[in-house]
Amino acid sequence: MLTYDLERRGCLTRYEYLYRCVREDIVLGRLAAGERLPSRRALAAHLGTAVGTVENAYAQLEAEGYVEARERRGYFVAAGAMESRPQVPERELAPPEEAESDRTWLLDLKGGGNRAEGFPFSVWAKLMRRTLSERGEALLQATAHNGAVELRRAIARRLYQQRGIAARPAQIVVGAGTEYLYNLLVQLLGREGRFGVEDPGYSKAARIYRINGVQTVPIPVDGKGAVPQAVQAADVRVLHISPNHQFPTGTVMPIARRQALLRWAAEGARYIIEDDYDSEFRFTGRPIPTLQSISPEGPVIYMNTFSRSLAPSLRISYMVLPVHMLADYQQRLGFYSCTVPAMEQYTLARFLDEGHFDSHLSRMKVFYRSRRDAVLEAIQASPLAGRCQVYGQNAGLHFLLKLDTGRDDRTLARLAEENGLRLSFLSEYCLETNDALSHTLVVHYPGADLERLKQALAVLVQLL
Repeated sequence: MLTYDLERRGCLTRYEYLYRCVREDIVLGRLAAGERLPSRRALAAHLGTAVGTVENAYAQLEAEGYVEARERRGYFVAAGAMESRPQVPERELAPPEEAESDRTWLLDLKGGGNRAEGFPFSVWAKLMRRTLSERGEALLQATAHNGAVELRRAIARRLYQQRGIAARPAQIVVGAGTEYLYNLLVQLLGREGRFGVEDPGYSKAARIYRINGVQTVPIPVDGKGAVPQAVQAADVRVLHISPNHQFPTGTVMPIARRQALLRWAAEGARYIIEDDYDSEFRFTGRPIPTLQSISPEGPVIYMNTFSRSLAPSLRISYMVLPVHMLADYQQRLGFYSCTVPAMEQYTLARFLDEGHFDSHLSRMKVFYRSRRDAVLEAIQASPLAGRCQVYGQNAGLHFLLKLDTGRDDRTLARLAEENGLRLSFLSEYCLETNDALSHTLVVHYPGADLERLKQALAVLVQLL
């Protein structure tokens, strides 16, 4: 959703300021050609302004050729709109010392990265030295296009033992991050059919699909995950979901709904992309069976990453393709080179095969459970306890915090930022406006500074 502070318009009218903001984002490439703009009503509600303000801004953008209106589909960024760059006054930017990456926050709920003290540096270094000494010049040679066979075998063994997925190494494709794999899937599945994406959901996936020319359709998520009736009504060919721990709501899809979606996919040439991004971090109960393990011969593309379990900078992700897609993948995309360096692939293969990964996960689950409990205890011991409710704390590396406040999310986020709090709201992950999800924080607790948490919570209570 586009977010602009209309109160900073100065002497300009609201519609003119909004028109300039959107035009600037288009000419600077922040909005890509073909990208769909929010509906007039949804953007008006999000910005807290009249629908007429948005209508006038869109009309001016259309008149000047920056956007084009498509009947019954909405407004889209016109092709070539960013080729000429008129002098557009830049909105006020933060000074260098206040840049987002450099700023020190009293509380940062968006920076949910892994803790550096948890990474097994000594073990990793030892395995790298062994890999260097034993493989030597072979490390300078390119690996297979879908990844080193040693790594794919190690992943296949772990998937069978831990997730019940009986996949052959040939079905596994290794790539430098899930974003790269999303791009491959668009090329493999084609741009003709529509892709359904969870709403709220992982917005980066939807954005990558749109940049690749795919029309995406938001699929509403309730307390049991993606709604099958909405999937059926949306007329999509591909459905991207995270059924085992939905991001960001944290819901787990029950078996009846999983079966319903598998039946839907089996009815035609349809596919389900199953994103299992943080399945390792479940703190209560048994691991949730994957869609791929329930329907091993079905049209399910399983995806996972080592970014959560090891380190984001490692940039090693993988997907498991159905057997019937392998010939098509080889023919159409087999010319690509693997994007992960051989050194990292062979080291990770040893890390998996020799049991270091399981030991590391056991330690990190204890560490993260302890950190989660400390954050929850701090909330319960603070004045915030009487003005919030906690949801989804039993799995993954985040939970939800429903706030009792009369302020809208955008205002509260701005006030919080002014006071050193970087908040993450559930509404930020919505493709369409949903008032029921307002006032809910997404608490990424791994990066929370426990020593300053009490002070941060006191500040937050004052802002409510």
